Amino acid sequence: MRRWKRKKTQFKEQALERMKDAANIVLLVQELGISRSTLYRWRDTQLGRVLPKQAPGKKSPKREIEELKQALVKRTLEVDFFKGALQRIEARRQQSTVTGREASTTKSTH
Repeated sequence: MRRWKRKKTQFKEQALERMKDAANIVLLVQELGISRSTLYRWRDTQLGRVLPKQAPGKKSPKREIEELKQALVKRTLEVDFFKGALQRIEARRQQSTVTGREASTTKSTH
């Protein structure tokens, strides 16, 4: 059993103190024999920033926001495309009515 497991509280405090002055976290965690995520979790817990565990497969809120923004842009482009197409159809209808020709499309009954 590693020494830090026996004296965990004291070890954590010392590790966090060393983390404040550490120029290279990777070297520090190697020296301490713990993972980098453990060290950051200890720091976040000490600072009162305990983050909830995320369920597997669940997207982070930032990721979900980005995906929603991309979907909104896509839908906006689709709406703009269909508005333009509708305006062109209406313009053709008006031209065919003015010149006396038959309309290329029939009017909607809706």
